[in-house]
Amino acid sequence: MDFGVETRVDFVLCLENDVSLNILLHLNDPADVVCASAVSHLWHQFVVTNEIAKQLCLRKFPQLSRIARITEPDLRVAERKDVESSNSSWETLKRDHNVYASLLQAIETSNSCPSDCIGNAVSASSTDHFPDESIVNTLVSRDRYQNIPSYWSSIGHSDPNAQETLIYKLKTDLCVITEINIQPFEGRPICSAKSVRFRFGHPKSSRDKSDLLHWPQEQPVDDKFIWTYTSEEFPMRQVQLLTLLFPNTGDVICQNCLFTGISHWRRHE
Repeated sequence: MDFGVETRVDFVLCLENDVSLNILLHLNDPADVVCASAVSHLWHQFVVTNEIAKQLCLRKFPQLSRIARITEPDLRVAERKDVESSNSSWETLKRDHNVYASLLQAIETSNSCPSDCIGNAVSASSTDHFPDESIVNTLVSRDRYQNIPSYWSSIGHSDPNAQETLIYKLKTDLCVITEINIQPFEGRPICSAKSVRFRFGHPKSSRDKSDLLHWPQEQPVDDKFIWTYTSEEFPMRQVQLLTLLFPNTGDVICQNCLFTGISHWRRHE
């Protein structure tokens, strides 16, 4: 009696690379990409080498095509080896595969916030007349709130090169930053900074992460974070609203990130 024999063919082994690649690029679920890379050593090498996770991610989210570099947050910074000396081309491909596969899954499952990414105010490097002029006021988009002027004010410096820093926690675990809007307080004159730059990062330890919103908002806490991205410096004009884009570095993607703005201020007599 012939019960028949099921014939199994490894198409990655038998077909041309272009055909196999076309088949795997029809995967829809990010979990399927991970499963495909775990079928065998050959499949893992094929999926990673052909950057299938990256291609699927960019096909679904083309706005991420301007990613310039990938920085991996690591709370064990002191133990980290020199990336340039230790990472081969294959190690870089494997890292990118893991990042894009995770990114694809995170974007599809996260609750998106299409416009406003800033969630909570963490701290300011200094505050004049706390809490009336605290960093919390910067979360209000209007110059006045309940008929009271709403703005943050530093204590001021005699040094024209002194910097001020505002730190915020983002709303969701994953954000894609394409532009930042800044609204200086409309006084006389308009009190804008001379220039600003932005950093994104994460707490140095899990304890710092849990204590994040309990730190004094009027005191600097920069030393409690690892900053993984720093923008170029943007000059500011004395206008009511500025929109800053990221044309040279591409969009900034933040996962479990903190955001800080660093300003050089004009001195108003």
